Amino acid sequence: MRRRGRPAGRPRRTRTAAAAALAAALLLTGCAQSVDPIERLGKRAAQGARPPSATVGAAHRRWGLDAPLAAPPSHPARPLGARRTDASPLPVVDHVDTTDRVVFLTYDDGAERDPRFADMVRELRLPVSLFLTDTVAGPGYGRFARLRAVGATIENHTLDHPALPGLPYAGQRAEICGQRDKLGSRFGVRPRLLRPPRGAYDATTLRAAADCGVSAVVLWRAAVGSGGIVYRGGPRHLAPGDIVLVGPGRDAGPGLAERTARLLRRAQSQGLTVARLEDYLA
Repeated sequence: MRRRGRPAGRPRRTRTAAAAALAAALLLTGCAQSVDPIERLGKRAAQGARPPSATVGAAHRRWGLDAPLAAPPSHPARPLGARRTDASPLPVVDHVDTTDRVVFLTYDDGAERDPRFADMVRELRLPVSLFLTDTVAGPGYGRFARLRAVGATIENHTLDHPALPGLPYAGQRAEICGQRDKLGSRFGVRPRLLRPPRGAYDATTLRAAADCGVSAVVLWRAAVGSGGIVYRGGPRHLAPGDIVLVGPGRDAGPGLAERTARLLRRAQSQGLTVARLEDYLA
């Protein structure tokens, strides 16, 4: 008795050969999906799929960390400026008042020059904030789009990077609003944070920034350069809530990814991790 569904008189080898021929034809025409797991993994990576959890867990070793970064406390992103009224002054911050053991990583332009940096942000899932000047970063906006796609946030660093103090209101407003509109057009989201060039500002800067929809002027308490970390007042070590500026590495020192890795090792040694600045400023 023959089993139901098997054609009578058709040898198994003939069916196997026919199936192989059909599969080969489909692959040649691009109609068949590869069953090779390595090839599928490569396609998923090219399409932005997250790597397997084992790879994510081991990423810290590639960047010289002894352990994965601890996850920051869960703080849902809030509309910036939600607590500010028209009568209240625009806040200027170099530190966030929080008991969470977190620091915030910020970068001024230049982040796209180190090709390893985007890989670091993606693999470690670093919540970094990039403050961009149009005349400096504009030619590389495509690379900044890549950074944004892997989790970076884009913020305002003016159009032309001028010294703002002493400029008339119209000039400062043009610098701040102009870059807000440029970034909004390029990335689809208008930035709400401003870092004035060189950290310099005056009362006119605050008025112009507020009129351009800025929620906070962001400075830094610690800066990472080729010689290590330099602190601007306060304790001579990282503290919870510190905003850190990581320099772009234009000198002969280590590149941006290595500077960031050194900072991360320092933060971990003090029981700190990295959180998204925009989740804490409101």
